[in-house]
Amino acid sequence: MKLIGLISDTHGHLDPKVYKYFDKVDEIWHAGDVGNFEVIEKLKEFKPLKGVYGNIDGQRVRAEFPENLRFICEGLDVWITHIGGYPNRYDNRVRAQIFENPPQLFITGHSHILKVMWDKKLNLLHLNPGAAGISGFHQVKTLMRFAINKGKVENLEVIELGPKTRKLS
Repeated sequence: MKLIGLISDTHGHLDPKVYKYFDKVDEIWHAGDVGNFEVIEKLKEFKPLKGVYGNIDGQRVRAEFPENLRFICEGLDVWITHIGGYPNRYDNRVRAQIFENPPQLFITGHSHILKVMWDKKLNLLHLNPGAAGISGFHQVKTLMRFAINKGKVENLEVIELGPKTRKLS
């Protein structure tokens, strides 16, 4: 069994509460729009990190992370990409491949809208952890935590970090 912390759309801001909520996870997965390399460095110092780059990420983040990441975790076929859409509205960039070879767990970011959806047609679970940063239209910073056990997602938790606020200089 592996405990996963799922985060996305940090946009260069890493809320200190992430350390509290991800304290017991085995790995952190970032679904893109990291924002700057410092976020990657901080997360890597804390826990093992997997991730993808998002549309706002520069060359340094893109050199570290791929656009698409597909792997097996505890017997579960996982695909992470930043812009991928969701069931019945998959993005053109992934549509053909997802229908040809669907993963069991499809993770995206980008929309800043937290989603947990089951795709009955493809028999897959779609997760979008929302946005954990302070840039964008979302009002509450969110992330997810869950276990993967023998090919199944278990104990999925949605975590609210609090309202999105900007610090004034």
